[in-house]
Amino acid sequence: MSSRTRGEDAGDGGGPVDYRFTLANERTFLAWVRTALALLAGAVAVLHLLPLGWADAPRTLVGLLLAGLAGFITVYAPLRWYRVQRIMSRGGVLKLSLLPLVTTFAVGLVCALVLLGHLL
Repeated sequence: MSSRTRGEDAGDGGGPVDYRFTLANERTFLAWVRTALALLAGAVAVLHLLPLGWADAPRTLVGLLLAGLAGFITVYAPLRWYRVQRIMSRGGVLKLSLLPLVTTFAVGLVCALVLLGHLL
């Protein structure tokens, strides 16, 4: 069976997508939303809850980076979900997403800042 529902022409470019792919796309979207919530919780913890003993500037920088990344993911995730859904319904080819790379780089930067803040 193809990625289309049974009995449909896979070359029509406009038919419904197999539910498994639609639900997988939705799960991916929800995973990104959970990631954004976790990053936001980390930002709140750094800015308001944890007694890190840091100066205000590094603490604010780390908190704002986490909050900014959470905001970026929150805006990007539904756009990506919609784009993927539309491409799948048309039978197109999915493009590589930069979101995992951006997230990895930003979290790595936050890790470096935390380590640097701990050493200083």
